[in-house]
Amino acid sequence: METVEKKERIAVYPGSFDPVTLGHMDIIHRAAKQYDRLIVAVLNNTSKSPLFTIEERADLLRQATADIPNVEVDVFRDLLVNYMDQKQAQVAVRGVRSVTDFEYELQIATTNRKLNENVETIFMMTNPLYSYLSSSVVKEIARFDGDVSELVTPEVRLALKAKLHGESSQ
Repeated sequence: METVEKKERIAVYPGSFDPVTLGHMDIIHRAAKQYDRLIVAVLNNTSKSPLFTIEERADLLRQATADIPNVEVDVFRDLLVNYMDQKQAQVAVRGVRSVTDFEYELQIATTNRKLNENVETIFMMTNPLYSYLSSSVVKEIARFDGDVSELVTPEVRLALKAKLHGESSQ
């Protein structure tokens, strides 16, 4: 009897994650259940000015996902479709909070598909608990010393305080 080798199902969840929020973490936890390997890929969005460096964002994500065995965090500075080819990933995971998000993400997904017909994009609806949440909202609240403890992990909260207010992250 011939055995058929099962291909590892690899997905990439790309984003700027500046910083990672509990909304992102919700998508990461849910996507990790669907794929053999989930690569959370941190990028520099050229249309944004990040608060954290790409390395700091990756480190925060590594801390946040340390308890999820099939999740790895990586950094990339290329087109997503090229990165996915390098990683032999079949699926890009995108979180969607609203119709506006969907319209934007649909344009990107269609473009990626045009660039590489082997790339599929899966849209995951954000948990309604986090439908209002964005990294921009978190940074704005943190800038004015508001409580972000229900929006981000404890490590991110400390990193925000250190970055924005010069407080020790210990």
